[in-house]
Order: sequence, then C-alpha cells, then structure tokens
Amino acid sequence: MGLARAGRQDEVKPRVQRQVTMRRMHILVVGASRGLGLEMVAQYRAEGAAVTATARDEAGLQRLRALGATALPLDVASATGASALAWPIDGAAFDVVVVNAGVYGPRTAGLEPPTQDDFDSVMHTNVLGAMRVLPQLLDALAPGARLAVISSRMGSMGLRAAPSGWLYRASKAALNSVLVDASLVLAGRAICVALHPGWVRTDMGGAGADLDAAQAVADMRRTLARLKPSDNGRFLNHDGQALAW
Repeated sequence: MGLARAGRQDEVKPRVQRQVTMRRMHILVVGASRGLGLEMVAQYRAEGAAVTATARDEAGLQRLRALGATALPLDVASATGASALAWPIDGAAFDVVVVNAGVYGPRTAGLEPPTQDDFDSVMHTNVLGAMRVLPQLLDALAPGARLAVISSRMGSMGLRAAPSGWLYRASKAALNSVLVDASLVLAGRAICVALHPGWVRTDMGGAGADLDAAQAVADMRRTLARLKPSDNGRFLNHDGQALAW
C-alpha cells in the first residue's frame, strides 16, 4: 500500500514540474503603439509570450491586436486613464513589465525656456505618467518580476556633456528618481531597473541613430532576462552595462 502510494506520488510530481516549466511568460508593455514599445510586443509575441500592451488611440490598439497582444487603451497623461489600468490587470502576475511611454518635447540646443504647454506635456507623460502607472502594478506582478522604465542616458547627470534637449533630460532624470523609489518599495518582490535603449532609429531618435529598434529591443530583453536581485535599483545600458546616475 505504502509503495503503491509512493509510486503514484512519483508519477504526479513530474506532471506538476512540467506544468510549472510550461507556464507562458506574461508581459506588460505600457506605451506600445509604435517604435520600441511595438517592437517589444512583437519580439515577445514571436517567442510565444502572452503580452498585454497599451496604446493611446485606436490605430495603436489595432497594431497591437494584429500581433496577438491583449490591447488596452491608456493615456498615461490622464489621471482617470491611468487609475483605470488597475482593474483589467488585477491578478495578472506579469513576469516582465516595461514602462515605455514617453515624448521628447522641444529640440533645444541651450538654455531655451520651455513653454508651459511643452513643460506640462513632457513632464506629465514622462514622469507623472510613470508615477500614476507604477502604483497600479503593485498587485499585478509575479514573484521575482522584472520591471523596467525606458529612460535615457540623456537623463544621466554623471555622464552629461551637452545641454541639448534639457527639458527631456530633466524629465528622464526625474524618471530615474521615480524608478529608484519603486525599487525600494518592491525590493524582494521585483527587480526594478532604468534602461537606456541606446540611440535608436525611431520617430524620436531619427534616421541617423546608431541602432535599429529590433537590435535595441533584443538587447534590452536579454538584459532583463539576466537581471539578478542585486541589480534592483540600477541604471543600465541596453546591453546591461551600468550607467552613472
């Protein structure tokens, strides 16, 4: 009797292990209507991951659905829209979350004062948007999840050598601060990093940039997959190299 029971337990155990091994990765990409966000969705879907992604307009949502993603409408600059994100992702257990929503704003060369509208647009999207979205994710993360905000080397004060785009730079420096705070709250539950995607050929980066979106996203996905708990709260290049704040 005891041997028979032990035999049945041995038969059950491998089936449970296979179920755990075969669990699909569940990914959330916030700000995925085009560029890096859309490419992130495409690459994770190509690997068979279940992807939930957001876009502001119907055209963006249609592009996400065409890739097989669950598409959610979201404008991070809207307080109502951001707070409404919590319900459709409740209990989702995301393995990877990428907060990508962002705008560049005016292309300035020096200390050119931004207009109030430009300041509000850039700061609301790049900083306030993340501060609204991140709290909605607290109960939607799988244990040991990877959470990344797409920042920029332009936000680094330690590496800064030019003042161009100073409104964008200020917004990314502020976003980095937001990420560090999130890493403190989520320590032990998720690994949180700020990622510099490189200078990428997107609508924002322009045609003369160094990297295409496919390479930048592939690099960032590898970096996310290799993260260790000790990486929590770090600022990393797309290839995983540490960057100065």
